[in-house]
Amino acid sequence: MGEEPPIASHCLSDTGRVRASNEDAWSADPATGLFLVADGMGAMSSGEVAAKATAEVLPKIVQEKLAALPKRTGKAVKDALKESIAQFSAELRERSKQDSRLVGMGAAMVLAFIKGRRVYAANLGDSRAYLLEKGRLRRLSKDHTITAVLLAHKKITPEQAQAHPGRHRLSRYVGMDGHAIADVQTVRVKVPGRLLLCTDGLWGMLPDERIQAVLAEEPSPEAACQRLVAEANEAGGEDNITAMAVELKGKA
Repeated sequence: MGEEPPIASHCLSDTGRVRASNEDAWSADPATGLFLVADGMGAMSSGEVAAKATAEVLPKIVQEKLAALPKRTGKAVKDALKESIAQFSAELRERSKQDSRLVGMGAAMVLAFIKGRRVYAANLGDSRAYLLEKGRLRRLSKDHTITAVLLAHKKITPEQAQAHPGRHRLSRYVGMDGHAIADVQTVRVKVPGRLLLCTDGLWGMLPDERIQAVLAEEPSPEAACQRLVAEANEAGGEDNITAMAVELKGKA
């Protein structure tokens, strides 16, 4: 077996130009290959509580379930990620019921688990995972929004989806009622490759073509994050902005 490619990462989170506080949160652990971005939702400060809990608690649950696997086959890892997210979602929902100040809180989240050159990208809500390889960008995650549901059932056109009022209304999220079913995509990365985990405050301000250009042009994860956040603010900064760039180094 070949050596696992080293990982370099950087995350930048910004309040933006409109919101009074930042309800995004993130965690990064290159040693375990686990990276996560969360975008809180809810009244008052409950969104901030939900995002922070997601970033702090969910990675621990994921690590425990992965450590308990007898073999880390692709299916076993995907199932462990789904089970971890569903478990945490139920725990967050119960917490919200115990405190009237937290009723209705939840979070969109996206995480990436990197094992060697294989990436597992899991999400609930509209925080996204992208992969840049050989200068080309592709999205690994699926949006869980009302607009995405309507688009999938061909009730609206892609052009109508751009300005649809349900574009940021979530159909699935951490802390939702019922069983939270995350989507998990797997891909084998041809190193060097660069991942981007981000909240809708970034992709809602910048088109994919612009995100691709910045990721391809900037020499480091830190420079890429700084420029992406700056450009999202220049475009209006209408929401909190979080960008996490994760680079898998090595020779192709």
